[in-house]
Parts: sequence; C-alpha cells; structure tokens
Amino acid sequence: METTLIYDATFDGFLTAVFTAFELKLKTVKIVTEQRFQQPLFGSFDTVYTDQEKSNRVWAGLKKKMSTDELRRFYYAFLSEKPTVEDTLFNAIVYVFAAKKNVGSDFTNAHILEIAKLTKNVGREKHRMEAFVRFKLTKDGIYFANIEPDFNVLPLIKRHFEKRYADQKWLIYDLKRKYGLYYNLDKVDIITLELGADFDPTKTSSEIFAAVELEFQQLWNDYFKSTNIASRKNMKLHIQHVPKRYWKYLSEKHI
Repeated sequence: METTLIYDATFDGFLTAVFTAFELKLKTVKIVTEQRFQQPLFGSFDTVYTDQEKSNRVWAGLKKKMSTDELRRFYYAFLSEKPTVEDTLFNAIVYVFAAKKNVGSDFTNAHILEIAKLTKNVGREKHRMEAFVRFKLTKDGIYFANIEPDFNVLPLIKRHFEKRYADQKWLIYDLKRKYGLYYNLDKVDIITLELGADFDPTKTSSEIFAAVELEFQQLWNDYFKSTNIASRKNMKLHIQHVPKRYWKYLSEKHI
C-alpha cells in the first residue's frame, strides 16, 4: 500500500522525507508538497517536518556515491518544480544507494535520464536570468529587479549577482514565487514583499523609482532607437536569443 509523505517544498524538507522513507522501510512512497497534496482514496499519508540532521545524512550518503556534478544535477532537477520531480528524484536515490558502483550518470535508467533533462532546462533558465535581469534604482537607493522564471532559479543566480554587484544594494524579486534575494552590501537575505494591487512590474513609476533612473531609461531607449537598423532586423534570430516572455522586463522593448 502506498504511503504519501507531505513536506514543506524545501530541498531539506524533501531530503528529510527521503530519510523517513528509508527509516520506516516504506516500499511504495509518494512525496508531495503541502500545496499539491490531495488525500488519497487508498493508502496512508503523513506530514514530514524538516530535520536538518536527517537531511544532511541523506546528502552525505549521496556524496559518497556520486560526483559533485551528479549531485548538482539532483539539486537543479529539484528546482524545476515539475509535479513529478520528487518521485523521479526518490526513485533515482533508491537506485543510487542500491548500486555497488557509481550510477549517477547511468542514463539507461529512466529516472537518471529525466534528472539530466531537467537539469539542462533549469541551467538554461539560470543563464538567461543572469543575462536578462534589469535593475532599476529606487528612491531608497536600492537596485530593484523583478523576474518570473519558469523554474525556481533564484538560489542558483545568487552567487553571480553577489560577486558582480558587490558594491551596491540590490533586490531581485520572483513575482511568481513571491520571494526575493536582498543584498545589503554585507550578505544576501531571503525576503518577501507586500506589493500593492496596482504595482505594475513592467513600468518605471516615478512614485517608486529615482528621477535619475527615469532619465537613464529615456537615454537607453533613445540609444536603442538610434542603433536599431530596421533593414537588418532578423526577428526570428532575435526571438531565439531573447524569447518574448522576457520582453516585458526589458526597457528597450517599451519604446
């Protein structure tokens, strides 16, 4: 009979659920977030509370069985937020622990192969976010950017922006997941915001952003207009490099 383990949607919470499944020697397991849980008609269910020690034990065990790059794939795949990713990861972990040799790159296994595919998609989104994030200077002296990535890549882009913009305060906010990264010149914190119903992430409002930012936006738009050669426009190639779903956050697209 299947047992459903409910966790808090964090990676440590997921690893705690994995530990619980092994500890209780559960044969058939389904791991779901609190948001996606639906009481099953058959089988049992239980809530797993995140335990850092248990999470660390599972991760340490995986470290002994796989390479650093293979471990990275497991984390990237988790951040894809695909509805079935927990089951994919759990089955892959069972396979890894049961093997006598390293099978972290055994792509003949359907679960390992699926993890590699998810990793590729998440990695592509990470690089795009690093390229397409556009900061705007607020009246509080904070450089603000809002994003809505397909995958939960904020944890992956943290280091990039922390190194690149170490001399200024910045905030990158994920509107889709309702949390952000705030750098205060010392460290990066995870924060949440109460954005008003009238907040438009595509606009540079004079009520929120500094006057110099509005001037810069106009200068940038004027520059973009002057350098844009209509006769050489290749829209197909342009969309290939800058997909339309990112356009609403690029100031040069609002001219």
